[in-house]
Amino acid sequence: MPAAYEQYLVPVVFRPFAEDLAERATALHPRRVLELAAGTGVLTASLLAAAPVAEVTATDLNEAMVAFGATRVPGAVWRQADAQRLPFPDGEFDLVVCQFGVMFFPDRVEAFTEVRRVLTPGGRFLFNTWGPLAAHGFEAALQAGLERAFPADPPQFFRTVPHGCADPAVVAAGLTAAGFTVEDEQELTLQGRAPSTSDLVTGYLTGTPVRAAVEECADVTAVRTTVIQEVTARLGPGPVTAPMTAYVFRAAA
Repeated sequence: MPAAYEQYLVPVVFRPFAEDLAERATALHPRRVLELAAGTGVLTASLLAAAPVAEVTATDLNEAMVAFGATRVPGAVWRQADAQRLPFPDGEFDLVVCQFGVMFFPDRVEAFTEVRRVLTPGGRFLFNTWGPLAAHGFEAALQAGLERAFPADPPQFFRTVPHGCADPAVVAAGLTAAGFTVEDEQELTLQGRAPSTSDLVTGYLTGTPVRAAVEECADVTAVRTTVIQEVTARLGPGPVTAPMTAYVFRAAA
């Protein structure tokens, strides 16, 4: 899954936002940076390029992602870590960053509290979350394809997890409950560009947790064909371009 995620989804969906988040991080002049939910390292690489003097520690709960990321971005220190139980002492970092990861935390307030613990006083927490599913052109089309391919019980992963934290007021309230001061909150829409609908669907069906539901089907090829047909009907065969909306938060410990 990490290889498919890196090949098909990172350049299209995640790199544009990683470059934006790295630019915002660099403006804070960090010295010791902790990254949560680093995945295969797209933000990690952008951080190291934009702020080469910073020490970056990249973490992810998934050991396969950590192993893949450590090979791809060796300039960071990589560790497997649970965001709700961070294996670092108090005040270890002056910046914590997270790209599209907080939606996966089972208890966001608990994770935010851990983030504040490992930050120096006045340190910053910088992260983004996806907006509503309808505001993500690729994933809205993909979800429609999944609903066509699984008419009885379509996978709801994209609706409930990546886009399950789409109310910025709820996110801000969680930060406040964890003791943060919310300094900035912005809505950001960027364009994603994929070489083909086929590549895009391959990435989503093999490089995300939807993969498990697809592989349980009797006819995986039929599922893939149906999803490609629906996404192509909505976006065209490719190259395809679609808007993707996210929210960016900066909070002070």
